[in-house]
Amino acid sequence: MIKQPSFYFISSLLFISFLSISLQAQPADITLQGSVFEKKQNNTEEPVSAVKISYSKKVFTFTDKEGKFSILVPDTVSRLIVFYDKIGTDTVRITNINKEIKIVFPYMQKLKDVQIKQKRFATEISLLSMIKTERISSKELLKAACCNLSESFETTPSVDVAFTDAVTGYKQIQLLGLTGPNTLITRENIPEVRGLASITGLTFTPGQWIESMQLSKGTGSVVNGFEGLAGQINIELMKPMEGDRVFANLYQSAQGRTEANAYLRFEPRKNMTSNLFLHGKSQWMKVDQNHDHFIDQPMGNSFIGANRWMWFGKSGRELQVGVKYVNQTNWGGSKHFNNDEAPNESKYWGFNNQINRLDAWSKIGKVFELKPWKSMGLQLAYSGHEQNMQFGKKQYNATEKTGYANYIYQTIIGNTNHVLKLGANATYTRRSEVVNTTNYINEEITTGAFAEYAHTFSKKLNAVLGIRADQHNLYGTYLTPRFHLRYAPHENIALRASVGKAYRTATIFSENLGLFSTNRTVLIMPSQANGVYGLQNEKAINGGINATYKFKLNYRSGTLSTDYYYTHYLNQVVADWEEERFVKFYNSTKPSFAHSFQIQLDYEPIRKFDIRIAYRFNDVQTTYENTLRQRPLNARHRAFINLAYETRSKWSFDYTLQWTGSKRIPSTALNPIGLQFATQSPSFITMNAHINKAIGKGFELYAGGENLLNYMQQTAIIDAPNPFGSYFDGSLIWGPSMGRNVYAGVRWKMK
Repeated sequence: MIKQPSFYFISSLLFISFLSISLQAQPADITLQGSVFEKKQNNTEEPVSAVKISYSKKVFTFTDKEGKFSILVPDTVSRLIVFYDKIGTDTVRITNINKEIKIVFPYMQKLKDVQIKQKRFATEISLLSMIKTERISSKELLKAACCNLSESFETTPSVDVAFTDAVTGYKQIQLLGLTGPNTLITRENIPEVRGLASITGLTFTPGQWIESMQLSKGTGSVVNGFEGLAGQINIELMKPMEGDRVFANLYQSAQGRTEANAYLRFEPRKNMTSNLFLHGKSQWMKVDQNHDHFIDQPMGNSFIGANRWMWFGKSGRELQVGVKYVNQTNWGGSKHFNNDEAPNESKYWGFNNQINRLDAWSKIGKVFELKPWKSMGLQLAYSGHEQNMQFGKKQYNATEKTGYANYIYQTIIGNTNHVLKLGANATYTRRSEVVNTTNYINEEITTGAFAEYAHTFSKKLNAVLGIRADQHNLYGTYLTPRFHLRYAPHENIALRASVGKAYRTATIFSENLGLFSTNRTVLIMPSQANGVYGLQNEKAINGGINATYKFKLNYRSGTLSTDYYYTHYLNQVVADWEEERFVKFYNSTKPSFAHSFQIQLDYEPIRKFDIRIAYRFNDVQTTYENTLRQRPLNARHRAFINLAYETRSKWSFDYTLQWTGSKRIPSTALNPIGLQFATQSPSFITMNAHINKAIGKGFELYAGGENLLNYMQQTAIIDAPNPFGSYFDGSLIWGPSMGRNVYAGVRWKMK
């Protein structure tokens, strides 16, 4: 008990004595001298001039032509900073201030070329970006030989893809367990898949045109608008200033789908580039694999063409203009239906669909050359959409015209650790829909402004705070705050969190095309006299956290990521299919929420062999009138594995297995026995495989199979023999409505 206090007492006296001596001994300035040499190839030393020698930012000197220097420094100096352009900055320790210093740089041999190669996965997640973003490259998209945007996510576990119904052949996506319209889908950050194109628009962009996609979950940047509750998918088309000069793809499936894609880029003059995209598809074979006398996918043709021009001027000026045209003609339904007659006049149930759409856009930008952190840009876009659809004796014709403008200004406050974005935008939409004999005409005008501040505290911590205010002509003021935080405790780990609000106008008919494949009665229950369809707008809050860890195991790279998001609806437009004979649309402020959890591992166990394993859990619940229920036709559990391997002889193999858990099916208990579905679907497994071989100069052959286990929802349509009866219903699709499909094709590209 006595020794310990005695020790502390003596230590304290020694420390106080040392501190007193230190305070009394004031440092004196001395002149430190030295010389700098560089060792040559023959092991001789030559003096080096113009080397910067510094003690602090304000105290420095340079070596003379003999390599000598002298500098006035405190006698307590322990280091000097030396800068030599061949070496860079280095630190030299001083062991004896009274002795002249000699610095010798090692012999530096000039290398002819240095190439640094790093493997890039087909899908990557950056540790540096503020928002967790999956970059899906064209390499990932080519794992599915023939696809449009709705078919481009077969190897992406974050996105679910399912058929809307058993008649139209359209697919819809789900992110965080929420339907596709809750995801903001943009083409190079200009909104594109929305409104009348909420479902059909996923087929307007061929996968072969896409250079990459960026997928982010949860609320995004306020710069992109007040929509995008579940996340954002941004599509980047092939750039006219890079990549292949010519690309062509021919595809043929065993189910009668023939497709051709072409891409051409050229440079008509200096600083000006352009590219031309062409796409044609024909479904010419009637396929009825479940033998219900309804074809599994509609017949028809489609043509899509696009052209873009980009100009780069002096002083950082840029200009881009583009145009895209879509023409689709599809028909289906009963395999006995003749497309030459009108569906409402035929004794067979027929489906007919004609879509014409024109998109035009322009981007005007400027980057200040002397201030590269300062820029401004203006986005302008127009779309005109016209569609005529006939489902048996039901009619759905619609037109929509949309104008969009968005101005963005970016600068810094003091330094690049403080980045500020300011801007304003305006959107005008006029939509006319004829459902049977009822005409719905809606006009929406929104104007708004936004501000977003990004603060970098350090390499480990940064945050973004954004807010925007918009005025809607029908729904009043939208105030949209959003916040993102990134923390990197280690150079290989990134933790992120986000929270924000989102608004959306529901276009109930285009988002629920399946209702036209039934004989249910549609009921709209108005809640706001001047709202779209008499309904209020949707608004919700989304918050999420995620973690990404990049590692090396046995000298091979891998990424482990996990995320959790919670969505809470403040007001929701409910599509209620719970009563057998009705589809109801109404507003609800009663509990409605979604929990989404996902964990994913990407790893390369051996060279050029990639494994992707993922599991996802979605708990999506909505209050239907007064009962909280699981969202129908939505799987709570999914598991996924993708294997990809490349050989030195330019073979590549890709295999995907996906397990989909059980889904709740809306009640059919009031239907006659034999026309009822179970209340829960079975879980099922699907498999896809793809093989690619590069041959010759620029040629590739490929083949593959989809749904290799031939698993189908055998009864996709209730009471298919009586399509004009009360019980006919093709909307309750919980599994694949098309069976096994094999395909083959060829690609050619020229650099």
